[in-house]
Amino acid sequence: MGLNYIDYLVFGAYCALILGIGLWVSRDKDGKQKNAEDYFLASKSLPWWAIGASLIAANISAEQFIGMSGSGFAIGLAIASYEWMAAVTLLLVGKFFLPIFINKGIYTIPEFVEKRFSTNLKTILAVFWIALFVFVNLTTVMYLGARAMDTVIGTGDGSLMMVSILGLGLFAAAYSLWGGLSAVAWTDVVQVVLLVIGGLVTTVIALQHVSPTGNIIDGFVHVFNTVPGKFSMIVSKGEIITPDGRDAWWDLPGLSVLIGGLWVANVYYWGFNQYIIQRTLAAKSLQESQKGIVLAAALKMIIPLIVVIPGIIAYVMNADANGQLSQQSLDPSFINAQGNIINDNAFPWLIRTFIPTGLKGLVMAALAAAIVSSLASMLNSTSTIFTMDIYRPYINKNATDKQTVAVGRLSGAVALVVAMIIAPALGNLGQAFQFIQEYTGVVSPGILAVFIMGLFWKRATNNAAIWGVIASIPIAMYFKVAPNGWSDAAIFVNIPFLDQMFITALLSIGIIVAISYLEGKGQDDPKGIKLAPGFFKTEPAFNIGAMTVLIITALLYAIFW
Repeated sequence: MGLNYIDYLVFGAYCALILGIGLWVSRDKDGKQKNAEDYFLASKSLPWWAIGASLIAANISAEQFIGMSGSGFAIGLAIASYEWMAAVTLLLVGKFFLPIFINKGIYTIPEFVEKRFSTNLKTILAVFWIALFVFVNLTTVMYLGARAMDTVIGTGDGSLMMVSILGLGLFAAAYSLWGGLSAVAWTDVVQVVLLVIGGLVTTVIALQHVSPTGNIIDGFVHVFNTVPGKFSMIVSKGEIITPDGRDAWWDLPGLSVLIGGLWVANVYYWGFNQYIIQRTLAAKSLQESQKGIVLAAALKMIIPLIVVIPGIIAYVMNADANGQLSQQSLDPSFINAQGNIINDNAFPWLIRTFIPTGLKGLVMAALAAAIVSSLASMLNSTSTIFTMDIYRPYINKNATDKQTVAVGRLSGAVALVVAMIIAPALGNLGQAFQFIQEYTGVVSPGILAVFIMGLFWKRATNNAAIWGVIASIPIAMYFKVAPNGWSDAAIFVNIPFLDQMFITALLSIGIIVAISYLEGKGQDDPKGIKLAPGFFKTEPAFNIGAMTVLIITALLYAIFW
């Protein structure tokens, strides 16, 4: 059963609230026209709680609600490593990266590259990011979001896909393109509350229905006892076979999750991803930014409860008495026309099947909040990079604030239109979250290597960084040959994509080190960052919060190892 008029009223109230807040924040105050800092960095006025909420809202999208729930259905709790290790990564970003970024007074991540290395490298990375945002991130979020809407509101046959893509995209654009980062960040505060409440409501109701007694605790115990293997955080080879017959180890290769490639994915995403780091650059101060980071890390600890656990519950509800899926036990909505199991239907199926009238509208609002907030963040960051790193340096060096803001809005609109055209063509992605991670991993190791060496190694040279990032692409593609079946020659190895990322990052760092020594003869680069003693000192509030998050993370891994 889809939504009825009460659900539509609730959903409509959410849309009106977000649009109202976005447009209110977007207004020009006292006749003052927005300048570049107002539009792209929210006038550098965001408090810590808005930064923390906005970081989570920007991050949690259909990738998590749909894609990660799908991975929970297929793999289990192990996929939560992306969330819990992200909490630790955020702390590292707050302590060691943000002080340098804020000290440099940058608008964009590519701008930092220019100050540390060169304009050429900045431009290369700017083009990388714009392409990644438009062709991977924006398109995938819209596609997954539209598919969820089609499944929950419609029949799941795809008839509402285009309407949903248009609706989500235009809704995000309505306030983000006009208001810039201020509108995005302040609406995110409301959106993150909605997505957490909506996610918790779904988890609670699902636990009540899976339990023989209707009790939440009994429900969790029942799920754990039915599929204990789904609660293994460190997956051994052959331990978990997904419904489509894939060994989960290929997605989460044991200890490599803790000491290998997942660090590459997380540090790249949280430390050097424009649409994430941009809100931290808009803080009132470094201390405010760091407190916002701690809040985001704390919220990350509960995210698996609302995006992974529902997927595991959906699996149990569709499993037979032995905890295995079968044609007889599996709901028909999980099987596509080709007879393949659609893991990513887990969350939409729970909403459609078990959430009652009224609450269904609230949960749909939460899902829309997750999707729209991420779309708005990606649009804002795409426009920021294009405007500040392409338009102003190469097209109009003397651009006024009015022209800069206008181009920011226009470039965001163009990115949205392109993504809308591409999104319907994505088709069946299987585990969409894993798809995003794997293909982001082609470019992220080299970029990560450049930033790590640029931040913390004064001898890294510009040419070394350029060759490091360029060489990382063929290295990454080498590792794609065997898994994709492009060649069966013995020279090509077949290893999990997280291991591919880790090795690619290490080789890229090696290239940077070698060329830097050859070029610089062991001397510091003139643009190397010199850090004074005590530069990374943090306040007690950050230290206490960080220690609490680290202890909880260690306990979770100890319990579910």
